[in-house]
Amino acid sequence: EVQLVESGGGSVQTGGSLRLSCVISGNTPPYIFVAWFRRLPTGNLEGIASISNTGAITYADAVKGRFTISKNNDGKLLYLQMSNLRLEDTATYRCAVETLGAAGTFYSALHPLESSGYNHWGKGVPVTVSS
Repeated sequence: EVQLVESGGGSVQTGGSLRLSCVISGNTPPYIFVAWFRRLPTGNLEGIASISNTGAITYADAVKGRFTISKNNDGKLLYLQMSNLRLEDTATYRCAVETLGAAGTFYSALHPLESSGYNHWGKGVPVTVSS
């Protein structure tokens, strides 16, 4: 089983920065998709950044140019560097992993920012941006 634990959330003023971390542990296969999602105050779950099993990175338009997703060499640490934060970035941020399905494919290969493909989730950390 794969476990994910996020850290680094908190409160920041508009224009500020935060870095979120996600520790990936347990029986983690070598080839996985990883991603960051956020649950907005409206309740909507939004995919914001992902890294494919081959290293391809995808960003949602809402965060492109402001957020950077990365992971360390062994793939056990996932980061989200958030800069120039806006009020609308207030949300609970969760990391997620998709492991290879029984069919030998990744759903996220075609839909990297859709939650449907991800089968392991962290509990999330809150990020509050204020003016």
